[in-house]
Amino acid sequence: MKVLLSAIYPYIYLLLFFTIPFDEYTRALPNILLLILVLTFPFIVKKEDFKKIKSIAILIFFGFCLYLLFNSLLKTSLQEDFTVIKKVLLSLGLVILYIPVQDFEKIKKAIVLSSLAAIVFSVINIVVLTNTINDFHFGSSPIVIEALLIDRLYLGFLCVLSILVSYSLLKENYHPVNRYYLANIIINSLFLFLIASKVSILLLALLILLRQLYRKNKKVGISIVILTVLIISSLFILAIKSNEDKKESAFLQNFITNTTTWEVRSITWQCAFNVIENHTVNWKGFGFYGTKNQMVSCYQDTIQNEYKKNQFISKRYNTHNQFLDFYLSTGILGFLLFGALILVLFIKNRKSFFYTALLASLVLYCMVENVFQRQMGAYYIGFILIILLSNKSVVQNKIINEE
Repeated sequence: MKVLLSAIYPYIYLLLFFTIPFDEYTRALPNILLLILVLTFPFIVKKEDFKKIKSIAILIFFGFCLYLLFNSLLKTSLQEDFTVIKKVLLSLGLVILYIPVQDFEKIKKAIVLSSLAAIVFSVINIVVLTNTINDFHFGSSPIVIEALLIDRLYLGFLCVLSILVSYSLLKENYHPVNRYYLANIIINSLFLFLIASKVSILLLALLILLRQLYRKNKKVGISIVILTVLIISSLFILAIKSNEDKKESAFLQNFITNTTTWEVRSITWQCAFNVIENHTVNWKGFGFYGTKNQMVSCYQDTIQNEYKKNQFISKRYNTHNQFLDFYLSTGILGFLLFGALILVLFIKNRKSFFYTALLASLVLYCMVENVFQRQMGAYYIGFILIILLSNKSVVQNKIINEE
């Protein structure tokens, strides 16, 4: 019986990650699969398996989760905040449940297949729309956004993960399987442009620059990065000068709004900083629910347009930045623990492009979204943490020989 459970356990894990984007259609299935993994785990895990997560980083993450629980208990806000805390615990749980898995490439392939399935589903919906809508615009059309399987931000996140995973699975020498991974990289990249996922496109550009730093010839890589930064900076300065009839701040605000389509984020970030400025040193935090109350108060005081104000208040928009959210909700200690986790993971994995790219993806998405306030975000952050926190990934998984 134990042998049978050990054999099917990785495939249950694989199926879990495959079904994540279809949560709206199979809402119960991921939870059922997760429950099966939890019930099966004690029967197949071995003592030596825990060596995979024996590291300072996992201790920091575990300590961070404990701090969230105890801090909420002290503030008597656990009942209100547990909705968010349980998603952080979910990421930790995914890391722990992974340790009996011996072949992590199966989980990687689940991400690739999941991304392709989500793309096919979305493209079919978009094609159907092209036959029913006269005024059709890729990427910018609200109807097209509705046709996507999941939110554009998270679908873009999944596509980036799929691209990185495919890159990591490429064989160093010629191998027939490489054509499939290259095709997957191309398909996911084109799809990002099709849906105009600007965060993901920006991330891909940054990852391409990051890749230059991992060339064998470091001087060439650094020169490419410096030259690219200089060109982009020059173009940006020229764009500002060409708008001399406008105030620079107005131009920059317009630039940010138009290129990221996030007036919401510009307002929520400003309110988050206003809350920070209007309070003394934030030791314990306001709690996740309390932080939203603080944000709503800011919307009431700062937004002039009544319709927009009512929208922000009724939807109780969060900070749209995980770092700001942790600082406001959990205080300085919670913020420092999460920051320490990021720093330790960088130090541990900095020599590998794949691991550093995954960490960069985590950081960028945390800068534009409260990823732990969505279950889907917790799953994908959990996937990244499985790779970055596991000692086995560093020792046994294939590390790409960068050119």
